[in-house]
Amino acid sequence: MWAGITGRVELMERTETRTPERAASYRTMTAFTPADEERRRGVRRMKLTATGLLLFVAVVYVLAKAAQHAGAGTWAGYVAAAAEAGMVGALADWFAVTALFRHPLGLPIPHTAIIPTKKDQLGVSLGEFVGENFLSEDVVRQRLRAVGIGSRLGAWLAEPEHADRVTAELATALRGALTVLRDSDVRAVVGEAVTRRADAQEIAPGLGKTLEKVVADGGHRRVVDLVVSRAHDWLELHRAEVMVAVEGGAPGWTPRFVDRKVGERVYKELLRFVTEMRDMPSHPARGALDRFLTDFAGDLQSDTDTRARVERLKSEVLGRGEVQDLIASAWTAVRSMVVAAAEDERSELRRRVRSALLSLGTRMATEEKMQGKVDAWVEGAAVHVVTTYRKEITSLITDTVAGWDAEHTTRKIEAHIGRDLQFIRINGTVVGSLAGLLIYAVSRGLGA
Repeated sequence: MWAGITGRVELMERTETRTPERAASYRTMTAFTPADEERRRGVRRMKLTATGLLLFVAVVYVLAKAAQHAGAGTWAGYVAAAAEAGMVGALADWFAVTALFRHPLGLPIPHTAIIPTKKDQLGVSLGEFVGENFLSEDVVRQRLRAVGIGSRLGAWLAEPEHADRVTAELATALRGALTVLRDSDVRAVVGEAVTRRADAQEIAPGLGKTLEKVVADGGHRRVVDLVVSRAHDWLELHRAEVMVAVEGGAPGWTPRFVDRKVGERVYKELLRFVTEMRDMPSHPARGALDRFLTDFAGDLQSDTDTRARVERLKSEVLGRGEVQDLIASAWTAVRSMVVAAAEDERSELRRRVRSALLSLGTRMATEEKMQGKVDAWVEGAAVHVVTTYRKEITSLITDTVAGWDAEHTTRKIEAHIGRDLQFIRINGTVVGSLAGLLIYAVSRGLGA
């Protein structure tokens, strides 16, 4: 595994070069804060304490040896053994702690200065560890299921002040989105979408089915009633215009009184015909109109020529500039209406959104089925993200660590954990002294 990691690190080092801009950006992100400086001072104090303890046992060792040679008694041997083992423990732990951050005494001893030399490998290992143990599907599902997002979110949304806040935020986001969008771009997209949709779908069969149902239900009769009623009223008000039109179409050689008689006759027949259609629901003309509409509805659905003519008419209508302008201008009206409704706290839109949020929150807080749906949706979305973008997420860790400056990173890590590591040196000194004392005592007791 380490060979594979090392190869990946070497590949990154060959393909990525730290530019001055990246280095400056790194220094800005990882600059020592006042808290870091205080930690570094704490590390220095603990280093002095651990080193002072080492010097103390060294002095004790020298004095105990001198006393032993001077014949001070058996106690001097015990003290010397304890001090000697304490020095060994202190030096061993000093070497171990120092080897994490730098080469002890500046000597390039193998497997020392681990953090600066293995920084990129540690980043790769950390990314793999996070990916395997935190971004797995089972872990994400168990964690989200334990949280109970559906019930918690529902209880939060059910509070009126929270629903008001969400409504206001949604209104702000909607206004911002509509403000950012350029009207010309949206109009062009809307016009193209409507035209493309209309071109892609044949409308004649649908119109035929609709017309067939309208005729079968008698829905067209109100329209016929309205038309014949307005035609009757128009004829009564424009008798002279009808007479002039009929007389104007007569041959020039006919006498004028004959033209007038013909005009009056034509006018009276038209008025009688329209009046009968208006007053007689069973008028033959109405029946003929019903049959015509029924036949036309059938032709719209089955007659190839009729359907083709309707499609040509549709294309001609959609191709007219006035129609395209009308389609595109619909966006402006809709946007203005939505923006005004979003800005007005008392608008119907915001009241409906608030009411919907309160209702949704109440259902989510009380209905287990709804909670299960929300939890399942959140789990599915989270699992999709972590499984789809796991490599991108872990590479963020790997690439970030790879971009760090080794020396600066070492100092920063040491500032955070160095103080605790100095306790290892102190404990090593104490434990070493006790172990040395015990070993010496056992050896003396066994007569060694």
